[in-house]
Amino acid sequence: MDSMISAAARLLATGDLLGALKRIALREDAPALALRGIAMAQLGDLARAKVLLKMAARAFGPREAMARARCIVAEAEIALVSRDLTWPAKSLATARAVLEAHGDRLNAALARHLEVRRLLLIGHLDEAERLLAALDPTPLPPPSRAAHELVVAGIAIRRLRTAAARAALARAERAARQASIPALMAEVESASLVLKTPAARLIAGGEERFLLLEEVEALLASGALVVDACRYAVRDANELVSLTTRPVLFALARTLGESWPGDVSRNALVSGAFRAKDADESHRARLRVEIGRLRGELGAFADVKATKEGFVLTPLRAREVVVLAPPIEGQHGAVLAFLADGESWSSSALAIALGVSPRTVQRALDTLAADGKVQSFGQGPARRWTSPSVPGFPSTLLLPGPLPSD
Repeated sequence: MDSMISAAARLLATGDLLGALKRIALREDAPALALRGIAMAQLGDLARAKVLLKMAARAFGPREAMARARCIVAEAEIALVSRDLTWPAKSLATARAVLEAHGDRLNAALARHLEVRRLLLIGHLDEAERLLAALDPTPLPPPSRAAHELVVAGIAIRRLRTAAARAALARAERAARQASIPALMAEVESASLVLKTPAARLIAGGEERFLLLEEVEALLASGALVVDACRYAVRDANELVSLTTRPVLFALARTLGESWPGDVSRNALVSGAFRAKDADESHRARLRVEIGRLRGELGAFADVKATKEGFVLTPLRAREVVVLAPPIEGQHGAVLAFLADGESWSSSALAIALGVSPRTVQRALDTLAADGKVQSFGQGPARRWTSPSVPGFPSTLLLPGPLPSD
């Protein structure tokens, strides 16, 4: 590696992007193309960065497997930043294996962090923890340690372990300050805002209020019977029942939970669960069947008793019943919550993150765009969606994944 390439690489590592570009801007050899691609990515020109990195990967010879692997890792980072979740994850795993085999621990660690961050976005927490556990951050330089702690914090946040998340973010802040990279310090500060932003709404006794993440954690540990509309589950301190695949049962549970300690009329239950205006005999018969199924699901910790007017939810162990709801609800609220992270998403990436079909997401985006709640830019596969006008509520509790006691 010649002196200009070495100097440019050192400047990139310290965040001096313009200084690095001054040394390699006119060069077309493979190392210069790779460094230019990384610099352009950090400057925000992701499209140009991808082109440069692909050119660099092709320019490296067959004996330069490690250099090509580094280009693949850089491409993967751009894909993650641009929320391109369709980018082939196997390519990143293969590149990481090549880097580990050649002793490039720093870039192998970066590849592993990218794998974990992608898994976090799609809610695969167990796999993310398994991958991260294989990495020791101690010998890594400050920028990589900061990235590691951000991933640790991300997992803790999604597990609703706020104390662990705060500790990880504090370590990330110290490492970012040691690195003296403004962009990294800003990323840590942005990640810390999740703990200061409403993560859910508590509905109880006919009133509702916003909860911070640590308050959500405390609520789930309080022993109350919680009807969790963020993850479509019902739980108390000892038991959890997922109703993700039983939307009618969950609709009944939520309606009963919001009215506790009072009962709910049969007409109201039919309207909420079956979307029918009036309860005829067929609706009443179906309601009795679904209530029986709900009793069976919740039998370990709650009962649904008939009253003169309708039904009432009765906890067997808990002292109160509350409903935990997302901060953003209504039609297509989950899509809005993901767009509220400030990043630009493709419809295919949203479909992967939400676990639904691309067509379902596209219909939701078209509806939201017609209402002026989202906007798009680009055409075809390059089209991206943003929602700058939505309040900055995190999508933490909307991400698929287990609750702390799972």
